[in-house]
Amino acid sequence: MMSELPAEFIVKIDYDRCRRCKRCVMNCSFGCMQFKDRVVPEHKNCVACHRCATFCPESAITITRNELAYKENANWMPEIRKNILKQAQTGGILLTGMGNPRPYQILWDHMLIDACQVTNPSIDPLREPMELRTFLGRKPDRLEFAHNKDGEIDLVTELQPQVKLDVPVLFGAMSYGAISLNAHRALAMAANRSGTLMNTGEGGLHKDLYPYAGNIIVQVASGRFGVHSEYLNTSAMVEIKIGQGAKPGIGGHLPGEKVGEEISKTRMIPVGTDAISPAPHHDIYSIEDLSQLIFAIKEAVDYTKPVSVKISAVHNVAAIASGIVRAGADVVTIDGFKGGTGASPMVIRDNVGIPIELALAAVDQRLRDEGIRNNASIICAGGIRSSGDVAKAIALGADATVIGTAALVAMGCRICQKCYTGNCAWGIATQKPELTRRLDPEVGAQRLSNLLTAWSLELKEILGSLGVNSIESLRGSRERLRGIDLDEQTLKLLGIKPAGIGQ
Repeated sequence: MMSELPAEFIVKIDYDRCRRCKRCVMNCSFGCMQFKDRVVPEHKNCVACHRCATFCPESAITITRNELAYKENANWMPEIRKNILKQAQTGGILLTGMGNPRPYQILWDHMLIDACQVTNPSIDPLREPMELRTFLGRKPDRLEFAHNKDGEIDLVTELQPQVKLDVPVLFGAMSYGAISLNAHRALAMAANRSGTLMNTGEGGLHKDLYPYAGNIIVQVASGRFGVHSEYLNTSAMVEIKIGQGAKPGIGGHLPGEKVGEEISKTRMIPVGTDAISPAPHHDIYSIEDLSQLIFAIKEAVDYTKPVSVKISAVHNVAAIASGIVRAGADVVTIDGFKGGTGASPMVIRDNVGIPIELALAAVDQRLRDEGIRNNASIICAGGIRSSGDVAKAIALGADATVIGTAALVAMGCRICQKCYTGNCAWGIATQKPELTRRLDPEVGAQRLSNLLTAWSLELKEILGSLGVNSIESLRGSRERLRGIDLDEQTLKLLGIKPAGIGQ
Protein backbone atom coordinates (compact mmCIF):
# COMPACT_ATOMS: atom_id res chain seq x y z
CA MET A 1 0.00 0.00 0.00
CA MET A 2 1.37 3.39 -0.96
CA SER A 3 2.10 5.60 2.03
CA GLU A 4 -0.02 8.73 2.35
CA LEU A 5 2.20 10.14 5.08
CA PRO A 6 4.21 13.26 4.29
CA ALA A 7 7.86 13.54 5.31
CA GLU A 8 8.31 14.55 8.94
CA PHE A 9 11.56 16.43 8.23
CA ILE A 10 13.04 18.32 5.30
CA VAL A 11 16.76 18.03 4.56
CA LYS A 12 18.19 21.17 2.96
CA ILE A 13 21.57 21.10 1.21
CA ASP A 14 23.53 24.19 0.28
CA TYR A 15 24.91 23.00 -3.05
CA ASP A 16 27.19 26.05 -3.34
CA ARG A 17 29.05 24.81 -0.26
CA CYS A 18 28.70 21.05 -0.82
CA ARG A 19 31.99 19.51 -2.02
CA ARG A 20 30.33 16.23 -3.07
CA CYS A 21 32.50 14.23 -0.70
CA LYS A 22 29.62 11.78 -0.07
CA ARG A 23 30.38 11.74 3.64
CA CYS A 24 26.70 12.34 4.42
CA VAL A 25 25.75 9.38 2.19
CA MET A 26 28.19 7.11 4.01
CA ASN A 27 27.01 8.26 7.43
CA CYS A 28 23.25 8.04 6.87
CA SER A 29 21.97 4.69 8.17
CA PHE A 30 18.30 5.32 7.34
CA GLY A 31 18.61 5.62 3.56
CA CYS A 32 17.86 9.32 3.41
CA MET A 33 20.99 10.58 1.63
CA GLN A 34 21.62 9.36 -1.93
CA PHE A 35 24.11 10.47 -4.56
CA LYS A 36 22.87 11.16 -8.10
CA ASP A 37 25.50 13.50 -9.62
CA ARG A 38 24.98 15.37 -6.36
CA VAL A 39 23.53 14.55 -2.96
CA VAL A 40 19.77 14.08 -3.17
CA PRO A 41 17.84 13.60 0.10
CA GLU A 42 14.88 11.25 0.37
CA HIS A 43 13.02 13.38 2.89
CA LYS A 44 10.61 10.66 4.02
CA ASN A 45 13.50 8.59 5.35
CA CYS A 46 14.95 11.33 7.55
CA VAL A 47 14.58 10.78 11.31
CA ALA A 48 16.58 13.85 12.41
CA CYS A 49 19.48 11.84 13.85
CA HIS A 50 21.79 14.70 12.75
CA ARG A 51 24.59 12.35 11.73
CA CYS A 52 24.89 13.87 8.27
CA ALA A 53 24.84 17.46 9.52
CA THR A 54 27.38 16.69 12.24
CA PHE A 55 29.94 15.16 9.89
CA CYS A 56 29.46 17.46 6.88
CA PRO A 57 32.88 19.17 6.54
CA GLU A 58 31.30 22.27 4.99
CA SER A 59 28.27 22.55 7.34
CA ALA A 60 26.15 22.49 4.20
CA ILE A 61 23.26 20.47 5.63
CA THR A 62 20.33 21.68 7.70
CA ILE A 63 17.34 19.69 8.89
CA THR A 64 14.01 21.35 9.53
CA ARG A 65 10.59 20.09 10.52
CA ASN A 66 8.20 19.80 7.61
CA GLU A 67 5.80 22.58 8.48
CA LEU A 68 3.01 21.15 6.39
CA ALA A 69 -0.19 22.99 7.20
CA TYR A 70 -3.01 20.95 8.72
CA LYS A 71 -6.54 22.13 9.29
CA GLU A 72 -6.53 23.35 12.89
CA ASN A 73 -8.33 21.10 15.33
CA ALA A 74 -7.53 20.98 19.05
CA ASN A 75 -8.91 17.46 19.34
CA TRP A 76 -7.53 15.92 16.14
CA MET A 77 -3.96 17.13 16.28
CA PRO A 78 -1.61 16.38 13.33
CA GLU A 79 0.28 13.72 15.31
CA ILE A 80 -2.95 11.79 16.01
CA ARG A 81 -3.99 11.98 12.37
CA LYS A 82 -0.56 10.74 11.23
CA ASN A 83 -0.69 7.82 13.65
CA ILE A 84 -4.12 6.78 12.36
CA LEU A 85 -2.80 6.91 8.80
CA LYS A 86 0.19 4.72 9.80
CA GLN A 87 -2.05 2.10 11.36
CA ALA A 88 -4.50 2.20 8.48
CA GLN A 89 -1.54 1.49 6.23
CA THR A 90 0.16 -1.23 8.32
CA GLY A 91 -2.43 -2.73 10.67
CA GLY A 92 0.20 -2.95 13.40
CA ILE A 93 1.08 -1.59 16.82
CA LEU A 94 2.96 1.71 16.68
CA LEU A 95 6.44 1.21 18.15
CA THR A 96 8.71 3.90 19.49
CA GLY A 97 11.92 4.33 21.41
CA MET A 98 13.10 6.58 24.24
CA GLY A 99 10.83 8.19 26.83
CA ASN A 100 7.44 9.85 26.86
CA PRO A 101 7.62 13.05 24.75
CA ARG A 102 4.21 14.44 25.66
CA PRO A 103 4.10 17.84 27.40
CA TYR A 104 3.00 16.48 30.76
CA GLN A 105 3.99 18.62 33.72
CA ILE A 106 7.59 17.89 34.76
CA LEU A 107 7.47 18.17 38.53
CA TRP A 108 11.25 18.52 38.90
CA ASP A 109 10.89 21.88 37.15
CA HIS A 110 8.29 23.00 39.69
CA MET A 111 10.44 22.31 42.74
CA LEU A 112 12.97 24.80 44.05
CA ILE A 113 15.80 24.15 46.50
CA ASP A 114 16.16 26.26 49.65
CA ALA A 115 19.52 27.85 50.47
CA CYS A 116 21.38 29.02 53.56
CA GLN A 117 22.14 32.66 54.23
CA VAL A 118 23.15 34.06 57.64
CA THR A 119 21.79 32.10 60.60
CA ASN A 120 22.65 28.82 58.83
CA PRO A 121 25.77 29.70 56.85
CA SER A 122 26.58 28.03 53.57
CA ILE A 123 29.71 25.94 53.02
CA ASP A 124 32.34 26.64 50.36
CA PRO A 125 32.86 23.38 48.42
CA LEU A 126 36.18 24.65 47.06
CA ARG A 127 37.64 24.88 50.57
CA GLU A 128 35.67 22.33 52.58
CA PRO A 129 35.35 18.58 51.98
CA MET A 130 32.07 17.43 50.43
CA GLU A 131 30.95 13.80 50.66
CA LEU A 132 28.96 12.35 47.78
CA ARG A 133 29.57 8.76 48.81
CA THR A 134 26.54 6.66 49.62
CA PHE A 135 25.88 2.98 50.30
CA LEU A 136 23.11 0.83 48.87
CA GLY A 137 21.67 -2.01 50.91
CA ARG A 138 19.79 -2.86 54.08
CA LYS A 139 20.82 -0.70 57.07
CA PRO A 140 20.48 -1.57 60.76
CA ASP A 141 18.24 0.60 62.94
CA ARG A 142 21.08 0.94 65.45
CA LEU A 143 24.69 -0.14 65.96
CA GLU A 144 25.92 -2.10 68.95
CA PHE A 145 29.54 -2.16 70.13
CA ALA A 146 31.46 -4.17 72.71
CA HIS A 147 34.95 -4.28 74.19
CA ASN A 148 37.09 -7.21 73.05
CA LYS A 149 39.70 -9.01 75.20
CA ASP A 150 42.34 -6.48 74.13
CA GLY A 151 40.23 -3.64 75.46
CA GLU A 152 39.42 -2.35 71.98
CA ILE A 153 35.91 -1.62 70.75
CA ASP A 154 34.42 -3.93 68.11
CA LEU A 155 31.23 -3.58 66.12
CA VAL A 156 28.81 -6.28 67.26
CA THR A 157 25.97 -5.54 64.83
CA GLU A 158 26.14 -7.72 61.73
CA LEU A 159 25.92 -5.52 58.64
CA GLN A 160 24.15 -6.69 55.50
CA PRO A 161 25.98 -6.52 52.13
CA GLN A 162 26.43 -2.96 50.92
CA VAL A 163 27.48 -1.41 47.61
CA LYS A 164 29.51 1.79 47.77
CA LEU A 165 28.84 4.58 45.28
CA ASP A 166 31.27 7.49 44.96
CA VAL A 167 28.54 9.47 43.21
CA PRO A 168 24.79 8.90 43.72
CA VAL A 169 24.14 8.32 40.00
CA LEU A 170 23.99 4.88 38.34
CA PHE A 171 23.75 3.93 34.67
CA GLY A 172 20.35 2.43 33.90
CA ALA A 173 19.36 -1.01 32.65
CA MET A 174 19.99 -1.23 28.90
CA SER A 175 20.42 -4.72 27.53
CA TYR A 176 23.07 -6.08 25.20
CA GLY A 177 20.91 -6.43 22.12
CA ALA A 178 18.95 -3.25 22.65
CA ILE A 179 22.29 -1.42 22.63
CA SER A 180 25.63 -2.45 21.16
CA LEU A 181 28.48 -4.20 22.93
CA ASN A 182 30.58 -1.07 22.45
CA ALA A 183 27.94 0.92 24.33
CA HIS A 184 27.98 -1.68 27.13
CA ARG A 185 31.78 -1.47 27.23
CA ALA A 186 31.66 2.32 27.51
CA LEU A 187 29.14 2.16 30.36
CA ALA A 188 31.15 -0.45 32.27
CA MET A 189 34.43 1.43 31.84
CA ALA A 190 32.84 4.71 32.94
CA ALA A 191 31.20 3.08 35.96
CA ASN A 192 34.59 1.68 36.98
CA ARG A 193 36.33 5.06 36.63
CA SER A 194 33.60 7.03 38.39
CA GLY A 195 32.97 4.62 41.26
CA THR A 196 29.41 3.75 40.37
CA LEU A 197 27.44 0.91 38.72
CA MET A 198 26.05 0.04 35.29
CA ASN A 199 23.08 -2.29 34.79
CA THR A 200 23.13 -5.11 32.23
CA GLY A 201 19.41 -4.97 31.59
CA GLU A 202 17.71 -8.25 30.72
CA GLY A 203 20.17 -9.35 28.04
CA GLY A 204 22.84 -11.05 30.11
CA LEU A 205 26.49 -10.07 30.48
CA HIS A 206 29.04 -10.49 27.69
CA LYS A 207 32.23 -12.28 28.75
CA ASP A 208 34.30 -9.21 27.83
CA LEU A 209 32.70 -7.31 30.71
CA TYR A 210 33.37 -9.88 33.43
CA PRO A 211 36.48 -7.96 34.60
CA TYR A 212 34.15 -5.09 35.58
CA ALA A 213 32.10 -7.27 37.95
CA GLY A 214 32.56 -4.86 40.88
CA ASN A 215 30.75 -2.13 38.96
CA ILE A 216 27.90 -4.15 37.45
CA ILE A 217 24.28 -4.81 38.39
CA VAL A 218 23.03 -7.98 36.73
CA GLN A 219 19.33 -8.22 36.02
CA VAL A 220 16.96 -11.14 36.38
CA ALA A 221 13.95 -10.37 34.21
CA SER A 222 10.89 -12.40 33.24
CA GLY A 223 12.63 -14.01 30.23
CA ARG A 224 15.63 -15.05 32.36
CA PHE A 225 17.89 -14.47 29.35
CA GLY A 226 21.52 -15.19 30.15
CA VAL A 227 20.82 -15.95 33.81
CA HIS A 228 23.06 -18.56 35.42
CA SER A 229 25.12 -18.91 38.59
CA GLU A 230 28.30 -17.41 37.15
CA TYR A 231 26.32 -14.43 35.83
CA LEU A 232 24.75 -13.77 39.22
CA ASN A 233 28.12 -13.89 40.96
CA THR A 234 29.86 -11.67 38.40
CA SER A 235 28.27 -8.55 39.86
CA ALA A 236 28.11 -6.08 42.69
CA MET A 237 24.32 -6.35 42.97
CA VAL A 238 21.48 -8.42 41.51
CA GLU A 239 18.25 -6.80 40.34
CA ILE A 240 14.92 -8.54 39.78
CA LYS A 241 13.05 -6.59 37.12
CA ILE A 242 9.30 -6.62 37.67
CA GLY A 243 8.42 -3.48 35.72
CA GLN A 244 9.86 -0.71 33.57
CA GLY A 245 8.70 2.90 33.50
CA ALA A 246 8.38 3.17 29.72
CA LYS A 247 6.22 0.05 29.48
CA PRO A 248 4.61 -0.92 32.80
CA GLY A 249 2.89 -4.28 32.81
CA ILE A 250 4.33 -5.63 29.56
CA GLY A 251 7.42 -7.61 28.58
CA GLY A 252 10.26 -6.88 26.18
CA HIS A 253 10.92 -7.89 22.58
CA LEU A 254 14.26 -8.09 20.83
CA PRO A 255 13.72 -8.89 17.12
CA GLY A 256 15.44 -12.01 15.79
CA GLU A 257 17.42 -10.02 13.21
CA LYS A 258 19.34 -8.46 16.13
CA VAL A 259 20.22 -11.84 17.66
CA GLY A 260 23.61 -12.65 16.15
CA GLU A 261 26.20 -15.14 17.35
CA GLU A 262 27.48 -13.10 20.31
CA ILE A 263 24.01 -12.12 21.56
CA SER A 264 22.92 -15.73 21.11
CA LYS A 265 25.72 -16.91 23.42
CA THR A 266 25.13 -14.18 25.97
CA ARG A 267 21.35 -14.59 26.12
CA MET A 268 21.49 -18.38 25.72
CA ILE A 269 18.97 -18.46 22.87
CA PRO A 270 19.27 -19.66 19.23
CA VAL A 271 20.68 -17.30 16.62
CA GLY A 272 17.99 -15.35 14.76
CA THR A 273 15.15 -16.06 17.21
CA ASP A 274 13.02 -13.32 18.75
CA ALA A 275 13.82 -12.76 22.44
CA ILE A 276 10.35 -12.20 23.85
CA SER A 277 10.14 -11.76 27.60
CA PRO A 278 6.67 -12.35 29.08
CA ALA A 279 4.78 -9.63 30.92
CA PRO A 280 4.86 -11.43 34.31
CA HIS A 281 7.47 -13.67 35.86
CA HIS A 282 5.78 -17.06 35.58
CA ASP A 283 7.02 -18.00 39.03
CA ILE A 284 5.87 -14.78 40.72
CA TYR A 285 2.17 -14.26 41.35
CA SER A 286 2.35 -12.98 44.94
CA ILE A 287 4.67 -11.25 47.37
CA GLU A 288 5.43 -14.68 48.81
CA ASP A 289 6.57 -15.90 45.38
CA LEU A 290 8.77 -12.82 45.04
CA SER A 291 10.27 -13.49 48.47
CA GLN A 292 11.18 -17.02 47.38
CA LEU A 293 13.06 -15.69 44.34
CA ILE A 294 14.84 -13.02 46.40
CA PHE A 295 16.15 -15.58 48.84
CA ALA A 296 16.95 -18.08 46.08
CA ILE A 297 19.21 -15.42 44.53
CA LYS A 298 20.72 -14.63 47.93
CA GLU A 299 21.50 -18.31 48.34
CA ALA A 300 23.07 -18.40 44.86
CA VAL A 301 25.40 -15.49 45.70
CA ASP A 302 26.07 -16.80 49.23
CA TYR A 303 24.43 -13.73 50.80
CA THR A 304 27.33 -11.52 49.63
CA LYS A 305 25.40 -9.11 47.41
CA PRO A 306 22.35 -6.87 47.86
CA VAL A 307 19.26 -7.90 45.90
CA SER A 308 17.18 -5.15 44.31
CA VAL A 309 13.66 -5.23 42.89
CA LYS A 310 12.76 -2.83 40.08
CA ILE A 311 9.15 -1.73 39.65
CA SER A 312 7.29 0.78 37.50
CA ALA A 313 5.79 3.92 39.00
CA VAL A 314 2.08 3.09 39.20
CA HIS A 315 -0.79 4.28 41.40
CA ASN A 316 -0.36 1.69 44.18
CA VAL A 317 3.43 1.84 44.10
CA ALA A 318 3.80 2.63 47.83
CA ALA A 319 1.95 -0.51 48.92
CA ILE A 320 3.88 -2.59 46.37
CA ALA A 321 7.20 -1.22 47.61
CA SER A 322 6.25 -1.98 51.21
CA GLY A 323 5.56 -5.60 50.27
CA ILE A 324 8.82 -5.84 48.36
CA VAL A 325 10.84 -4.62 51.34
CA ARG A 326 9.04 -7.03 53.68
CA ALA A 327 9.76 -9.80 51.16
CA GLY A 328 13.48 -9.33 51.77
CA ALA A 329 14.67 -6.93 49.07
CA ASP A 330 17.65 -4.78 50.05
CA VAL A 331 17.00 -2.13 47.38
CA VAL A 332 13.85 -0.90 45.63
CA THR A 333 14.24 0.77 42.23
CA ILE A 334 11.27 2.84 41.04
CA ASP A 335 11.08 3.75 37.34
CA GLY A 336 8.81 6.62 36.28
CA PHE A 337 6.77 7.07 33.12
CA LYS A 338 9.35 9.43 31.59
CA GLY A 339 11.89 6.60 31.51
CA GLY A 340 13.43 5.60 28.20
CA THR A 341 13.35 2.31 26.30
CA GLY A 342 14.68 0.74 23.15
CA ALA A 343 11.22 -0.30 22.00
CA SER A 344 7.74 0.12 23.41
CA PRO A 345 4.19 0.33 22.05
CA MET A 346 3.55 4.05 21.78
CA VAL A 347 0.14 3.68 23.43
CA ILE A 348 1.77 2.16 26.54
CA ARG A 349 4.63 4.64 26.75
CA ASP A 350 2.36 7.65 26.42
CA ASN A 351 -0.59 6.59 28.58
CA VAL A 352 0.48 4.15 31.30
CA GLY A 353 2.28 4.94 34.56
CA ILE A 354 2.73 8.01 36.76
CA PRO A 355 5.48 10.61 37.34
CA ILE A 356 8.51 9.39 39.28
CA GLU A 357 8.38 12.42 41.59
CA LEU A 358 4.99 11.40 43.02
CA ALA A 359 5.92 7.71 43.22
CA LEU A 360 9.22 8.41 44.98
CA ALA A 361 7.64 10.67 47.59
CA ALA A 362 4.85 8.16 48.23
CA VAL A 363 7.23 5.20 48.65
CA ASP A 364 9.65 7.02 50.93
CA GLN A 365 6.81 8.25 53.15
CA ARG A 366 5.10 4.85 53.29
CA LEU A 367 8.30 3.08 54.35
CA ARG A 368 8.94 5.76 56.99
CA ASP A 369 5.37 5.51 58.31
CA GLU A 370 5.75 1.73 58.62
CA GLY A 371 9.14 2.01 60.32
CA ILE A 372 10.96 0.01 57.64
CA ARG A 373 12.74 2.77 55.69
CA ASN A 374 16.17 1.53 56.88
CA ASN A 375 15.38 -1.96 55.61
CA ALA A 376 16.01 -0.99 51.98
CA SER A 377 17.61 1.70 49.87
CA ILE A 378 15.50 3.52 47.26
CA ILE A 379 16.78 4.18 43.75
CA CYS A 380 14.91 6.69 41.57
CA ALA A 381 14.80 6.29 37.77
CA GLY A 382 12.90 7.69 34.83
CA GLY A 383 13.56 11.16 33.44
CA ILE A 384 16.63 12.31 35.42
CA ARG A 385 18.17 15.00 33.23
CA SER A 386 20.59 17.01 35.38
CA SER A 387 22.36 17.29 38.73
CA GLY A 388 19.48 19.50 39.85
CA ASP A 389 17.06 16.61 39.28
CA VAL A 390 19.43 14.33 41.23
CA ALA A 391 19.51 16.69 44.22
CA LYS A 392 15.72 17.06 44.25
CA ALA A 393 15.23 13.29 44.00
CA ILE A 394 17.51 12.72 46.99
CA ALA A 395 15.72 15.41 48.98
CA LEU A 396 12.44 13.62 48.19
CA GLY A 397 13.84 10.41 49.66
CA ALA A 398 16.02 8.59 47.13
CA ASP A 399 19.39 7.13 48.10
CA ALA A 400 20.60 7.32 44.51
CA THR A 401 19.33 8.02 41.00
CA VAL A 402 19.58 6.32 37.61
CA ILE A 403 20.31 7.83 34.21
CA GLY A 404 19.66 6.01 30.94
CA THR A 405 18.71 8.48 28.21
CA ALA A 406 21.13 11.09 29.60
CA ALA A 407 23.93 8.51 29.41
CA LEU A 408 23.06 7.72 25.77
CA VAL A 409 22.99 11.41 24.91
CA ALA A 410 26.45 11.76 26.47
CA MET A 411 27.64 9.03 24.08
CA GLY A 412 26.13 10.77 21.05
CA CYS A 413 22.43 9.85 20.93
CA ARG A 414 20.20 12.53 19.37
CA ILE A 415 16.90 11.04 20.64
CA CYS A 416 15.46 10.39 17.20
CA GLN A 417 13.31 7.65 18.83
CA LYS A 418 14.17 5.01 16.21
CA CYS A 419 16.11 2.64 18.49
CA TYR A 420 13.79 -0.26 17.63
CA THR A 421 14.80 -0.15 13.96
CA GLY A 422 18.39 -1.20 14.70
CA ASN A 423 19.67 1.53 12.38
CA CYS A 424 21.15 3.85 15.03
CA ALA A 425 23.49 6.16 13.16
CA TRP A 426 25.64 6.69 16.26
CA GLY A 427 26.45 3.01 16.83
CA ILE A 428 24.51 2.80 20.10
CA ALA A 429 21.13 1.10 19.57
CA THR A 430 22.22 -1.22 16.79
CA GLN A 431 23.97 -4.54 16.17
CA LYS A 432 25.11 -3.83 12.59
CA PRO A 433 28.94 -4.07 12.50
CA GLU A 434 29.28 -1.14 10.11
CA LEU A 435 27.36 1.01 12.60
CA THR A 436 28.56 -0.30 15.99
CA ARG A 437 32.16 0.53 15.09
CA ARG A 438 31.17 4.20 15.00
CA LEU A 439 31.09 4.22 18.79
CA ASP A 440 34.58 4.08 20.28
CA PRO A 441 34.13 2.61 23.80
CA GLU A 442 37.10 4.58 25.12
CA VAL A 443 35.68 7.87 23.85
CA GLY A 444 32.20 6.96 25.10
CA ALA A 445 33.56 6.08 28.54
CA GLN A 446 35.45 9.35 28.75
CA ARG A 447 32.35 11.36 27.85
CA LEU A 448 30.28 9.48 30.45
CA SER A 449 32.96 10.02 33.09
CA ASN A 450 33.09 13.71 32.20
CA LEU A 451 29.33 13.96 32.66
CA LEU A 452 29.46 12.39 36.12
CA THR A 453 32.43 14.57 37.09
CA ALA A 454 30.51 17.68 36.07
CA TRP A 455 27.39 16.59 37.94
CA SER A 456 29.47 15.76 41.01
CA LEU A 457 30.93 19.26 41.07
CA GLU A 458 27.44 20.73 40.71
CA LEU A 459 26.05 18.52 43.49
CA LYS A 460 28.80 19.75 45.79
CA GLU A 461 27.83 23.33 44.97
CA ILE A 462 24.21 22.53 45.82
CA LEU A 463 25.18 20.89 49.11
CA GLY A 464 27.34 23.87 49.98
CA SER A 465 24.46 26.25 49.31
CA LEU A 466 22.35 24.15 51.71
CA GLY A 467 24.97 24.31 54.45
CA VAL A 468 25.57 20.54 54.52
CA ASN A 469 28.69 18.61 53.56
CA SER A 470 27.34 15.16 52.68
CA ILE A 471 24.73 13.78 50.32
CA GLU A 472 23.38 11.64 53.18
CA SER A 473 22.39 14.84 55.01
CA LEU A 474 20.15 15.78 52.09
CA ARG A 475 18.38 12.42 51.77
CA GLY A 476 14.68 12.74 52.62
CA SER A 477 15.08 16.37 53.71
CA ARG A 478 11.92 17.69 52.07
CA GLU A 479 12.08 20.87 54.14
CA ARG A 480 14.76 21.98 51.69
CA LEU A 481 12.28 21.85 48.79
CA ARG A 482 9.54 24.29 47.84
CA GLY A 483 6.91 23.97 45.12
CA ILE A 484 6.01 26.61 42.57
CA ASP A 485 2.90 26.57 40.35
CA LEU A 486 1.75 23.31 41.97
CA ASP A 487 -1.75 22.71 43.28
CA GLU A 488 -2.41 21.92 46.93
CA GLN A 489 -3.00 18.21 46.33
CA THR A 490 0.28 17.77 44.44
CA LEU A 491 2.19 19.62 47.16
CA LYS A 492 0.61 17.32 49.73
CA LEU A 493 1.56 14.20 47.77
CA LEU A 494 5.13 15.43 47.41
CA GLY A 495 5.27 16.41 51.07
CA ILE A 496 6.68 19.88 50.37
CA LYS A 497 5.56 23.44 51.07
CA PRO A 498 4.80 26.09 48.47
CA ALA A 499 7.53 28.61 47.64
CA GLY A 500 7.57 31.60 49.97
CA ILE A 501 6.46 29.64 53.05
CA GLY A 502 8.98 29.61 55.92
CA GLN A 503 9.09 27.36 58.98
